Amino acid sequence: MTLLQSFDARTGAAHGEPLNASTSADIDVAVQAAAAAFDTWGSSTGAQRAALLDALAAALEGDRDALVALADVETALGTARLSGEIDRTAFQLRRFADMATRGVPFERLDDPAVAGAPPAGHPAMLRQRVPLGPVAMFAASNFPFAFSVLGGDTASALAAGCSVVVKAHPGHPQLSQRVFGLIRGVLQDQGLPAGLVGLVQGAAIEVGVALVRHSLIAAGAFTGSTRGGAALQAEANARPRPIPFYGELGSINPVVALPAALDAKGAELAATLAGSIAVGCGQFCTNPGLIVLIDGPATDSLVAQLTAALATQQPHAMLTTGMRRAFDAGITRFIENGAQPLVQQPGSAQAPGPHLLQVSAAKFLQQPALHDEVFGPSSLIVRARSVAEVLAVLDAVGGSLTVTLWGAEAESDDTRALVRGAMAIAGRVLFAGVPTGVAVTAAQQHGGPWPASTQPMTTSVGDAALDRFLRPVSLQDAPAWLRAREGRPC
Repeated sequence: MTLLQSFDARTGAAHGEPLNASTSADIDVAVQAAAAAFDTWGSSTGAQRAALLDALAAALEGDRDALVALADVETALGTARLSGEIDRTAFQLRRFADMATRGVPFERLDDPAVAGAPPAGHPAMLRQRVPLGPVAMFAASNFPFAFSVLGGDTASALAAGCSVVVKAHPGHPQLSQRVFGLIRGVLQDQGLPAGLVGLVQGAAIEVGVALVRHSLIAAGAFTGSTRGGAALQAEANARPRPIPFYGELGSINPVVALPAALDAKGAELAATLAGSIAVGCGQFCTNPGLIVLIDGPATDSLVAQLTAALATQQPHAMLTTGMRRAFDAGITRFIENGAQPLVQQPGSAQAPGPHLLQVSAAKFLQQPALHDEVFGPSSLIVRARSVAEVLAVLDAVGGSLTVTLWGAEAESDDTRALVRGAMAIAGRVLFAGVPTGVAVTAAQQHGGPWPASTQPMTTSVGDAALDRFLRPVSLQDAPAWLRAREGRPC
């Protein structure tokens, strides 16, 4: 039996007793149970779905103190941040509960019959949506509540009428087990099948691969590294019956700061940017990993101000020792490919110091290794000679969750071109503030062209996340009894 060990993120010491990693038989049992639960949950009412989601939110809040304490040991993210993340997770659950109550999963388009021959005439058509089936949900490391066992993927899938099998993240296995215990209690209290939400775990890649390959899994949802997500997407596509795989992967989130913005409030922007780079030890999918500037006196001042501001930041321990090793290797790779270090704090064994590097746009465009995400408290300044070079840098990035444009308030040929360039590669374009922080709201788009995500037409945050787990079906000349179900599947 393979074991899974929890670790104290601050010390690296083993925490608690080892857990048993899931075997292929365990995975099959969990998926079979999810498939059986889907037979009834797929036709559940909005009220039933809302009752479950609301109860799960209440269960999280009711166990807040114990959950936060356990999460802090396994992640070192701090109790204030983790308590706030429980608030966000409960908010997500209740928001999807409200959507289920309002009937959003059952929305339909009624297209009455038109007499006569086609193309003008047509039969009665009713377009509605049906849930996909059991979803394989891969928990993330950096948000142990909001993107983990009861995170947005699980909430939106349940609201859509899907069952879920969660692949717990090995970075916080004890926390995952405790949250899963809360889920089981809620399911029992509501008389729902225990298999509606299942959990499998293990550090080996074989666990996730076996889950995606299972013939009864209908979709996958993933937040994590580009390498891991790409491998799982390949598995999803290689199945005898391929399934949709919704992966949120790597992103370097360029911040473009034009001279006008730097002239107006350069010192303020430098302080804000330094905080965004270091917050959460840089372990955000929206961390500003690239700062694109146009050469000139304003840029010189910002670089000096940012260097001073970032040098005072003191990031906490990273989530895992593996992430720390990857961070150090990424910084080394940047330096080997021509990036000049401006801030290079060594940090401690567990907590890295902040890093700031600089390179010319010409060098950045020549060296694809500089286009990679370095997950942690660092950023790369790219100094361009013109707006045309800025656009070339954005194009080289290829795909990002966000692009931030500071100084684009006035319309001009340059600002129009920059907005076009930003929209071409990003799912969210900001004109103020910093990219860290992703609002859970109706208009949110958390996804972008590859490598930001595998499905850039979808979002993993916000109301539209529900759409990933619903498939449209047209009913032609449907009988009255079927129409009377008002979009609720049989």
